[in-house]
Amino acid sequence: MRPKLLHALAPAILALGPVFLGGVASAEPQHAIAMYGAPALEEGFAHLPYANPDAPKGGRIRLGESGSFDSLNPWILKGRAPVAISNFVAESLMGRSYDEPFTLYGLLAESIETDDAREWVEFTLRPEARFSDGSPVTVEDVMWSYETLGTQGHPRYQNAWRKVAKMEQTGPRSVRFTFSEPNRELALIMGMRPVLKKAQWDAHDFAEDTMTTPIGSGAYRIARVETGKYISLERDPNWWGKDLAFNRGRHNFDEMRFDYFNDGSVVFEAFKGGELDSWRETNLAKWARNYDFPAVLSGDVIKSEIPHARPSGIQGFVMNTRNPIFADWRVREAMMLAFNFEFINATLNDGVEPRISSYFANSSLAMQPGPATGKVAELLAPYADSLLPGVIAGYTLPVSDGSELNRKNTRKAIALLEEAGWKVDSDGVLKNAAGAPFRFEILLQQGTAETSSIVDIYVEALRRLGIVPSVAMVDDAQYTARRNAYDFDMTWHWVATSLSPGNEQYLYWGRRGVTEPGSRNLMGMDVPAAEAMIDAMLNARSQEDFVAAVQALDRILTAGRYVIPIWYARVSRLAHIRELHFPERLPLYGDWPGFQPDVWWYEAD
Repeated sequence: MRPKLLHALAPAILALGPVFLGGVASAEPQHAIAMYGAPALEEGFAHLPYANPDAPKGGRIRLGESGSFDSLNPWILKGRAPVAISNFVAESLMGRSYDEPFTLYGLLAESIETDDAREWVEFTLRPEARFSDGSPVTVEDVMWSYETLGTQGHPRYQNAWRKVAKMEQTGPRSVRFTFSEPNRELALIMGMRPVLKKAQWDAHDFAEDTMTTPIGSGAYRIARVETGKYISLERDPNWWGKDLAFNRGRHNFDEMRFDYFNDGSVVFEAFKGGELDSWRETNLAKWARNYDFPAVLSGDVIKSEIPHARPSGIQGFVMNTRNPIFADWRVREAMMLAFNFEFINATLNDGVEPRISSYFANSSLAMQPGPATGKVAELLAPYADSLLPGVIAGYTLPVSDGSELNRKNTRKAIALLEEAGWKVDSDGVLKNAAGAPFRFEILLQQGTAETSSIVDIYVEALRRLGIVPSVAMVDDAQYTARRNAYDFDMTWHWVATSLSPGNEQYLYWGRRGVTEPGSRNLMGMDVPAAEAMIDAMLNARSQEDFVAAVQALDRILTAGRYVIPIWYARVSRLAHIRELHFPERLPLYGDWPGFQPDVWWYEAD
């Protein structure tokens, strides 16, 4: 075993101190940009602090995914594409360091320029930037990519594009974006869009074409694909960016192969059988019990624990308030009372992992216990009459006594349901005044064994309320399509929150997602106060104001009782073959995008 201690994160955690040091003092080209204050790495830095510049190149890594894919276009709503394409084939103007809350360094762009108010941002392309076919990355490619993604791409790209008042070429290699409203994060978001090759798509309908093999400028190009089964990426030996300081020690494998399996348990068995090289374990009890197979005992497979300093995010069962039965907060609270977390956690997870207590738990951005005070109270005060109970006064998740019957919380749930107009009749069925039974469906993806186990226990608890939900297990394609169309009553939901929440929060909780397909607003919430808190976050000029706005948003979301949360892990647990290595110096975000396989390497004994 090769444990990773928290002290490895100490330099990064210290960097979380006073990140709000003011904006850019003047409009002049910079090598990097931070959401607040100065980037940690000065111009001329040697490499990212969590990358090993001496890592050997070569070898391959084989990773497994649960589900399937039917598209090679990850930038549109249609279809389901392998994440590897957007992560490793295409590049953006700027690249993110996962050792800082939110800082971007030049990638395709050699510089970024903006004014103090961040009303506009300008990027200058590197003259050496090339696509994998050898053609140069041009301003025309950038402008076409941004407009196409903003109008025909996935909804995640469209919110920011709506706030671009003007896009113009300002020089042979420079492009400027002028914004239509105050929003300090937009200058950074404009640096994070994938840049695609315009000429490749001239003869294709971008919004509909799912199987054209994209030409990118990234470290990898697509080598082999069997739709729904696997995708293999090969490192481009002529990659233009291999010598950039930002890339030193990154993208070390000659080949990365991603195999897809219908069931998560099958992925683990493939790893045990030597068909895969790494497995990310999400269950602490299984981490303790299921790793006694021969490869672990012989040392051919190593167990590594990767600590992190990121928020918990939210993970659990989301209730769709578009369905009238979940529109009443009292019903949602009853559903949460019936969810016996302490018993479930003990049964499935040995009761060790902590529960997710809010959307930004495990960080300074999390709402504080008790009534709102100070700036948080000031931000919420104008919306007091429209906020749900607990937002201002304080809210905590229900806690059971840990017994299977959960009698106390069951009685509370029954009382709330009666207040909301639901009552158990003589047949033991929960019905409303019109005699209609309380019915809903829990939508699950095939192959999610742990989630199914949680549902099995939850369904039994709901029977005590006179509710017998149906459970629909559907394949990957149908699951994605139904979630995108909000065609479900309750389903599994996971939203990762960062130390720098920003415009993506509109996609998660904004009112457009109530009707527009493909957002992360699966609960269908339409809360003006939530959008006001996002606005306050994006225009904050001090750390105090920013934290207050996030904590206020966290209160609105948590007390909204939209998601029944489960547990989170303070460390990531990765089992991998001993030939795979990663740097001793860990990033602030730990095992997160940008870590495996980005800074790992293959080296035999």
